[in-house]
Amino acid sequence: MTDMHCHILPGMDDGSRSAAESLSMLEASAAQGVDRIVATPHFYAGENSPEVFLSRREHAYERLKAVWRPGLPEIALGAEVCWFAGAGQCDGLERLRIAGTRLLLLEMPFTRWTERMLREVREIQERPGMTVLLAHVERYLGGQPPAVWEALLDWGVLNQCNADFFLRWRTRRKALQMLREGRIHFLGSDSHNMDTRPPRLGKALEILGERDRGILDGASLSGKEIWI
Repeated sequence: MTDMHCHILPGMDDGSRSAAESLSMLEASAAQGVDRIVATPHFYAGENSPEVFLSRREHAYERLKAVWRPGLPEIALGAEVCWFAGAGQCDGLERLRIAGTRLLLLEMPFTRWTERMLREVREIQERPGMTVLLAHVERYLGGQPPAVWEALLDWGVLNQCNADFFLRWRTRRKALQMLREGRIHFLGSDSHNMDTRPPRLGKALEILGERDRGILDGASLSGKEIWI
């Protein structure tokens, strides 16, 4: 089981505050059956260039490796890229993909998306070796018309949702519906710490029966060339 969205690198963003907390997050994830965690620290183009961000990420990763031990989930490096004007043409954006894949985890604005925003998404999607994976897709649902979602699916954009989408009783039915319709492709904890936003991916999977897990496994890869 892979956690596709997690802020586990110590001191990198608003996630884990220390190597000790990262270790606790690793242990909690392992207890829930997680085998691999994709570390996705926030990337804000206004704060760092891709080069500076990657240098900072490597330093945080070294701190995490110092406390990692066999039996804990493996770590794959990625980023949660906040949409920015010019993203479609940004040099070095491919270096922020999830390691070993074509996937770029993209966080969209929490407003109604403009034509320009959507054009940038399509430009990224059409770049060689790139597949857009929308971060925590459930957070955008109320703000976009149905035609937007149909267009994104037509372009081949994939969706990641957070565990809490399945855990909250108000949204559970919608989450299951989207999963069965092939509109959720990956799950992530979006965990930031051990107190207010701990790892809860295992609890979400407890809600899914074998049929739904099979849908998720198949939707993640079926017809999608995501691996480098």
